[in-house]
Amino acid sequence: MLFNSEIFILLFVPATLLVYYRLAAHNRPRQWCLIAASLLFYGYWDIRFLPLLFGSAVGNWLLLRWFARSGGGAGMHRSLPLIAVLFNLLLIGIFKYADFVAGTLAVVGLWSDEPIGIILPLGISFYTFQQISYAVDLHRAARDGKAVSVHGFREYLLFVSFFPQLVAGPIVRHNEIIPQFRLDPRRPGLEERLARGGMLFLVGLGKKVLIADVAARIGSPMFNRVLEGGTLNLGEAWLATYAYFLQLYFDFSGYSDMAIGLGLMFGFLLPINFNAPYRATSIQDFWRRWHMTLSRFLRDYLYIPFGGNRGGILVQMRNSFLTMLLGGLWHGAAWSYVVWGGAHGLAVGINGLWRHLGLRMPALLGWFCTMGFVAASWILFRTEDFAATWSIYQSWFGLHGRGGTTIDSPLILSALIAGGIAAFAGPTSQKFILDQLRPSRWVGLFAALALVGMILLIGGGLQSEFIYFQF
Repeated sequence: MLFNSEIFILLFVPATLLVYYRLAAHNRPRQWCLIAASLLFYGYWDIRFLPLLFGSAVGNWLLLRWFARSGGGAGMHRSLPLIAVLFNLLLIGIFKYADFVAGTLAVVGLWSDEPIGIILPLGISFYTFQQISYAVDLHRAARDGKAVSVHGFREYLLFVSFFPQLVAGPIVRHNEIIPQFRLDPRRPGLEERLARGGMLFLVGLGKKVLIADVAARIGSPMFNRVLEGGTLNLGEAWLATYAYFLQLYFDFSGYSDMAIGLGLMFGFLLPINFNAPYRATSIQDFWRRWHMTLSRFLRDYLYIPFGGNRGGILVQMRNSFLTMLLGGLWHGAAWSYVVWGGAHGLAVGINGLWRHLGLRMPALLGWFCTMGFVAASWILFRTEDFAATWSIYQSWFGLHGRGGTTIDSPLILSALIAGGIAAFAGPTSQKFILDQLRPSRWVGLFAALALVGMILLIGGGLQSEFIYFQF
């Protein structure tokens, strides 16, 4: 079920909170309550996804439990975390990349043109990454001579399946979340956690419903026209670019706000995933602010193992390129994502070389260049088609006509203006809600009215899946 659906907001969340807090005094029952709710949430999409999620968790836990009981590295048992990593890669390789590989082989005549047709399970990229991080951390602890242990199956399954961040992150590490499962949710600060978590959820819902989905109403028809073989004039191309620029940010950061808010309502603090990325003044700065938990994963489990900052600037550039190339492939099983990731890897490497040479750039110019590159790369990210992307690039310079366009809807115009202000100025939603917002009856009244209004919009058909669900 969608976070931005009536059944989730009006039934699932209140019922889960009610049962969870009725069981608050009992650690095991309340954890099983969250597991049951998470599996219900996940199975609601497609019951066929559940066996893979559950089987993946069981397989990983058994391998890592075996490793821990062996003392963490005696004989053949030393390779068990690696086997767990390969097990995860095999699952994601089959279910996410089988058709991509088959299609690529078909191009060169090594496979039939008929797709394999494997359904992509929702959130598989996220929950496999979390389990890979668990296995690698366990291996590193054993390598460093530390005592290794694996959490019980109940806590491990909750770590993998916790519904707020199951299908689109944030990507959470076991040492960040599992210790919190044991905390009494009624501990001091309960009212504040519920209130601030609810407000952050509401802000995230507003980002999705009032900005992202509204921006999509003007941007998507233009992108679809190009994908169907049409063209855009100069004004349309820039409007479509700006609309998607906002749509993607507010769609994904809205989801992250909702996930973090939900976690807080249950008493858990999830890691921040966005920190005003559209204010970045370099591409390296951008990736420190955008999808921060993915950037952290890529750094710790790819970039550093590749060699990280060791070996000189050219080696660092190579490592950055390979890391972002694989990061692009993680986003989607298509060559367009590989090229998108490679472009960002090249940009990150050039940024590193620029700094290594001691060169400087005015902050405003750096911001302009960074946002220009990001906006250009989002076109390929959106179309997943090289010809359509090239056509829109041409339209940027008026090669398909220098005409303009108009925005007839006040709602769309307001969303584009408000989205730009929120993206480029003012405090981030997490900082404002979690640190700066002060309790007030008027704030509560406004929040209640806003929630009612957005539920009415959702009921009227203004809802869609989150973009990152496809990854």
